[in-house]
Amino acid sequence: MPSIGRILDVGSSIATSLIRAISGSRVGTVGARPAATLILYEFEGCPYCRKVREALTILDLDADIRPCPKRGPRFRPELVERGGKAMFPYLVDPNTGKEMYESNDIVKYLFSQYGDGRVPGVLAAGLLGDLSSMLANLARATRGAFYQEARTPDKPLELYSAEASPFCRIVREKLCTLELPYRLHNVAPGSSHREAFVARSGKQLIPYLVDPNTGREMFESADIVSYLEQTYSAG
Repeated sequence: MPSIGRILDVGSSIATSLIRAISGSRVGTVGARPAATLILYEFEGCPYCRKVREALTILDLDADIRPCPKRGPRFRPELVERGGKAMFPYLVDPNTGKEMYESNDIVKYLFSQYGDGRVPGVLAAGLLGDLSSMLANLARATRGAFYQEARTPDKPLELYSAEASPFCRIVREKLCTLELPYRLHNVAPGSSHREAFVARSGKQLIPYLVDPNTGREMFESADIVSYLEQTYSAG
């Protein structure tokens, strides 16, 4: 039987998705596909970063995530050197050479470049959309915001996910706090990648973690979080 802590953890994550009107729960209208994978500097406890991750799910786009938790020693300094300031999110598109701050600008760019140009739902709500993302953050307190000392993997991990999934959120938070880089594979309903994902994993269930450093592949958010703690936490 799940513990009270687990029930509260999942419940608050569900609340976050509901506050955002489950934005990022399925794929919308997509356009051109990038040849090279996008790169995103972000952290899970940032309300503006959430908007960009929702856009990635809706547009069925993968991204190489560079987690930047507060006090993180690796990717925050890397971003300052690259972009000039520690402000999030920050998108790098190797297909066009574009690099940019500001969540609204990034969202508009993504839908223009890889969608039909129209920004849907809560992502188009301006200030109200920002406020709902901030309110959604309150449900998760500081989860996914602060660095936890960890060992750096030789190779980035892989996570099959959908932004609005409360269970995927729990795993992304742990990846972020441990500052573990990973390739985010969005496989929400409507994704063109779902068939290949099922062929690899055996079933359509997310989150699904792949760790090329150990050869482990696994479902279930609680098991994944426990594995990440045991394998990479240096605390």
